[in-house]
Amino acid sequence: MERVVRRRLGFGGTLLATLFACASLTPSLLPRTWLYQGVMGAVTGILGYAVGAAAGALCRTVIRLPERGRRAAWQVMLGGCAALAVVALWYSLDWQRDLRALMGMDTRIEWFPPVILAVAAVLFAAALLAARLVRLGGRKLITWLDRYVPAYLGHALGVVVVALLVGVFANDVLFNGFVARMSDISSVANEGTHPGVRRPVSAFVSGGPRSLVSWESLGREGRRFTGTAATPARLRAFSGRPAVEPIRVYIGLDSAASPAAQAALAVRELERTGAFGRPVLAVLGTTGTGWVDPHIADTLEYMYNGRSAMVAMQYSYLPSWVSFLVDREKAAAAGRALFEAVRARWARLPAGARPKLLLSGESLGSYELEQAFRGLADLVARADGAVFVGPPNANPIWHRLTSGRDRGSPVWRPVFQDGRTARFAQHPADLHRPGGPWPRPRVVYLQNASDPVVWWSPRLIYHRPSWLEGARGPGVNPQMNWFPLVTFWQVLVDMTSALDVPPGHGHRYGANIVDGWAAVAAPPGWSPNDTWRLRTLLR
Repeated sequence: MERVVRRRLGFGGTLLATLFACASLTPSLLPRTWLYQGVMGAVTGILGYAVGAAAGALCRTVIRLPERGRRAAWQVMLGGCAALAVVALWYSLDWQRDLRALMGMDTRIEWFPPVILAVAAVLFAAALLAARLVRLGGRKLITWLDRYVPAYLGHALGVVVVALLVGVFANDVLFNGFVARMSDISSVANEGTHPGVRRPVSAFVSGGPRSLVSWESLGREGRRFTGTAATPARLRAFSGRPAVEPIRVYIGLDSAASPAAQAALAVRELERTGAFGRPVLAVLGTTGTGWVDPHIADTLEYMYNGRSAMVAMQYSYLPSWVSFLVDREKAAAAGRALFEAVRARWARLPAGARPKLLLSGESLGSYELEQAFRGLADLVARADGAVFVGPPNANPIWHRLTSGRDRGSPVWRPVFQDGRTARFAQHPADLHRPGGPWPRPRVVYLQNASDPVVWWSPRLIYHRPSWLEGARGPGVNPQMNWFPLVTFWQVLVDMTSALDVPPGHGHRYGANIVDGWAAVAAPPGWSPNDTWRLRTLLR
């Protein structure tokens, strides 16, 4: 045990661990705290150690330096690593300040390089100890197997058994246990109600009088969605004209047993409220918890002075990033079921009496709705427009448009087929580029160049992304670089703070959603001044 667990650090592992940990100090998409930096340094350091240890073992099979050469190499390497660590820690504060200044944030921050180093070292040591204990167990298993089977077979069996045990432990104990714990916490949260949200008195929203679904069955985010619909008084104050009660339909997880049953119930609730008689009907995608961005819903209600209808459906109550890992197929199934059910009922109306059928969703909600279509052509053939906000990298239609963008357009602001159908924007002015024709139906993707939700992908482990090549997008630090494995973890950690930045950066879109809807589905008589007034109100 002493030989394995207390063995000195390896040359290759130490070198790569230091390089990876120092690389993690460089800027990424979003600012981070000193504690996050310490954790990231440990994670990337242990990854680097694993890669370096494997490379060192391969090198030792080819060449072995004499003792004097090894001693000199260690001295040079340790001196260089210490100097690099000091320099990286020294500059890390300036890198974080530069990034915050780029986003208009306060640059006075707490940053403790010695504590960052200590946190990273302690967590790295704990991870290395766990890895060496696994290695010790594997060696003992192989030694025992060698008594009964040939050595080569014993080694192979031992490696396979240990790998299976580690895999089962990581998946069934750690990951599934974590998901189960998150599910328990989220299910309790789903039963609560946001402060200030009250059961609606309007019969035009789910959970209100005469609703086919109970207030309790809507879930936490469903109750917020229906309980915060704009009132006619607020709408009238903005428009200066008489307003009507807007329609908001929401079907929670507890309202029906399956996505198909939920969708059928949603259609009946739309019929009850008279939604198919409104000028506009929007199918909205939800995030993992069932949340709908209030800017998406409020904008349509103010634009149409309450003469709008919208419907959304809950498929999970887990946080979006957990849902993305374990509930992605549920999101896809929910999106397909809801859109197909609503469109089938919509198609039964006379062609001249149908409302505009619109789509919108943020983050995982955009993924949910994209899954209802075979591609962009199918989307615009069966809907009257869409506004997708902060689309994840896994969105199939988004990915095809981005990959097939016109030559010369950057991936963070792609132009697809001269912008004739779909356009991408971070700022309102982006919607006017390119300047060619933009017939309806229109599709708008709002995506910030610094949004980690948009850019995170497993490919970051081994592939330099195109958004870090050439000119950087607005708000992306010019000093950000790509490092194998490291950038993957940096952007993953960035997602945890994607909402802790000003609008227009990270995963904050705010009032820019108004411009998206104005481009896609502005009502007759709507003017740029109306857009500006609504932006000001919702901001």
